[in-house]
Amino acid sequence: MSDTSIPVYAGNPPRAYSITRKTAETDVTVTLNLDGTGSSSIDTGVGFLDHMLTLFAKHARFDLELTCKGDVQIDDHHSTEDTGICLGRAFAAALGDKRGIARYGHALLPMDEALILAAVDLSGRDILRYGLDIPTQKVGTFDTELVEEFLLAFVRNAGVTLHLRQLDGTNSHHIIESAFKALARALRMAVAIDPAQANEIPSTKGVL
Repeated sequence: MSDTSIPVYAGNPPRAYSITRKTAETDVTVTLNLDGTGSSSIDTGVGFLDHMLTLFAKHARFDLELTCKGDVQIDDHHSTEDTGICLGRAFAAALGDKRGIARYGHALLPMDEALILAAVDLSGRDILRYGLDIPTQKVGTFDTELVEEFLLAFVRNAGVTLHLRQLDGTNSHHIIESAFKALARALRMAVAIDPAQANEIPSTKGVL
């Protein structure tokens, strides 16, 4: 396995990072700009995941370029998980020392009958409290159990505490899409620079 990471921009803002990770199962490249406009170019080989990451970038207002070449002839597991790993690592690196960020973010997001609450803390502590109840095993060809696997990979590598709660919803596509949009909106709030503490670490410990 090889892992290559480079900062692709200097200064703050923009906050951006690029990472390439190659294993026997996948070859993933991610370039993430937290101070973007929501533009994206996504090709993971997993159509439903591409759709979720495109709307994730749009609602977070992150610029995201992401490619994954994986063993999808087996299933979508490795590509989905390794995409989450690389996106999480790029996110953590782009944040740097987190000086001036709001740190906390939340969103309550409806999509038709689905209603999802997402709350995040960019604490450096990787915790996922997963509260989605997805009624079907698949959306198209995508295994819905991989939603949790993607989120676990992301939070473990990003150092993010994420709480997801499903308050309503019966359609699997709506539930998952609402969750990705809610996460995006919560992260957008959390990474924002707070002018009142622009040069401070948002922690009484002095470090995150």
